[in-house]
Amino acid sequence: MRQRVITAVVALAIFLPILYVGGVAIELAAAALAGVGVYELFRMKGLAILSFEGVLSILGAIFLVLPAERWFPFLSDTSGNFLLFYLTVMIILGFSVVSKNTYTIDEAGFPVIASLYAGVGFQNLVIARSEGLAMIIFAFFIVWATDIGAYMVGRKFGQRKLWPEISPNKTIEGALGGIASALAVAVIFLIVQPNLTQYNLVTMLLFTIVFSVVGQFGDLVESAIKRHFDVKDSGNILPGHGGILDRFDSMLFVFPMMHLLGVF
Repeated sequence: MRQRVITAVVALAIFLPILYVGGVAIELAAAALAGVGVYELFRMKGLAILSFEGVLSILGAIFLVLPAERWFPFLSDTSGNFLLFYLTVMIILGFSVVSKNTYTIDEAGFPVIASLYAGVGFQNLVIARSEGLAMIIFAFFIVWATDIGAYMVGRKFGQRKLWPEISPNKTIEGALGGIASALAVAVIFLIVQPNLTQYNLVTMLLFTIVFSVVGQFGDLVESAIKRHFDVKDSGNILPGHGGILDRFDSMLFVFPMMHLLGVF
């Protein structure tokens, strides 16, 4: 427990100033987190990150995260991050030719998915911060409120298992408690910040339900990945907390959904 607290304090001491400053600082931090996320996926699968596919997968994630106009000025106005990312996909797929099909499309699929999973998630974290500090704080509060509410309600009232094959400790009651907690936090936040988005309070509360559900589903996806690879944590970079994907699994789903719905 003490180790968890120390790790949390140190992580917040590092991350909060970066979050506050924004700009280049959050872009570089998000790119680094995406790279670590790809590394953790390769580690879980038992693949070497210092391989052609590992390096390209990390590059692909970084290409997705860093804003093209600032970091890749050589790109034309009609191209962008995704086409740069797709260049890494073409190279990975092209290795099936160079290797005379000993490296197959099935094997190429994993590094591509790893890049997309980590890259798009952290890309949207950067986009959210570019819309203002309040926007990204709102997203974090929704995720944290969902986690805390689900844990507390599930521990006290949980009876019916939510998805025992994937995460045996999660309950339906806990999931509903997480949604209720997220709604309570959203109401307070949106009263304090009424101009957060162009949407009215009722719409944002309906969206909050979606974000809470999506965040919990992102958590389950990460649990499914770990169960598939038979590992307890995605990594050990955060002592007592696991890996980067363990801490950001919900957010990697919530930020893209917020963007998709036009919240930022």
